[in-house]
Amino acid sequence: MSSIDPSPSFATVGENKTRLWGLTAAERGRRIARAANLSLKPENPAPIVLANAAFAFDPAWLRYVAKQPGLMLTLGGVPALGHARDAEEAEALQAAMLEGRSLASTSLRTLAFEDGPTIENKTLRKRETPFVMPLRPDTVRVIERASYFGAYKGVTDVLTKYLWPEWALVLTRVAARIGMTPNFVTAIGAVFCVLATWCFAEGLYWLGMGLGLVFMVLDTVDGKLARCTITSSAWGNVFDHGMDLVHPPFWWWFWAIGLVHWGLAYDSATFWWVQGAIQGGYIVQRLIEGVFIKQNGMHIHVWRRFDSRFRLITARRNPNMVILFVAMLFARPDIGLIAVAWWTVISCLIHLVRLCQAWIVRARGGKITSWLSDEEGAR
Repeated sequence: MSSIDPSPSFATVGENKTRLWGLTAAERGRRIARAANLSLKPENPAPIVLANAAFAFDPAWLRYVAKQPGLMLTLGGVPALGHARDAEEAEALQAAMLEGRSLASTSLRTLAFEDGPTIENKTLRKRETPFVMPLRPDTVRVIERASYFGAYKGVTDVLTKYLWPEWALVLTRVAARIGMTPNFVTAIGAVFCVLATWCFAEGLYWLGMGLGLVFMVLDTVDGKLARCTITSSAWGNVFDHGMDLVHPPFWWWFWAIGLVHWGLAYDSATFWWVQGAIQGGYIVQRLIEGVFIKQNGMHIHVWRRFDSRFRLITARRNPNMVILFVAMLFARPDIGLIAVAWWTVISCLIHLVRLCQAWIVRARGGKITSWLSDEEGAR
């Protein structure tokens, strides 16, 4: 069941042969509509969301307009998307879209893209003005770039946010052009992940980090490919997130095992406290995040600006790999893993404090809301 009431149907107005991520405007629109649980075979002419085939738009706009009956999103005065409440509004919208003109007199409310309206994307943890652009052969690369970066999470780790977006964009374009599926990219990444784990166990840390880097970039590519080509699936989400959830503990365990090849093996007590801190901390941090989501209906990382900024460096796989990389520059993989253990403990304590602070806010009658949902606070 859609959360939209009453549930509108969807249709694309006009034809446009220009392909975006290998998809025509009509096919891309259908995929976005299906993902938003909109009917593609309307029995009645309204309520209906109409999309102008002359434009490309971020999927977030369709979800937003679908929840706003009577709203029309325009670019240069021409309707790009519109939610018609009745047959008369639908007819007026369709005519304006086909003729590429504005609707001067209409019962529809106008939201002009040029005014820079911002909307919250809870799935990707950000507030932004999603893209709307004319879809022509000369604008495809610009739109694909906007589409790709629009699929990025606003709150994530420092490497994913700043280091490899450009690499992953190239690979995402290549994958889309040759017809690779996101699940196939995930499968290739899984092979590199397993090979990296074996390298760590053998003390081949530089090779392991290189293979791990390929895996981490592909871990970005599969998600972006799914979002850009609108091919997300339940199995794909389980496969991708399952890999993300399961492999880090193995990396840290076998990193410690591989120290014997460097003559830097821990004594028994050190091995177990390091592993206890990292593995236990990993579980505790995930539990804290889960409790926060259950109690507050959102990720702990989007509560306040501090939480979003701390997510850049919190003890997750990528920031931990930065710590290990620095340690390897000094040929001390043993100290690197100890540093990861301490950073994991510190990160857990910070998250625990934030969870307790949220409890206190609610106990005092306050409401936990994301700073991203506050348009003024998001600026």
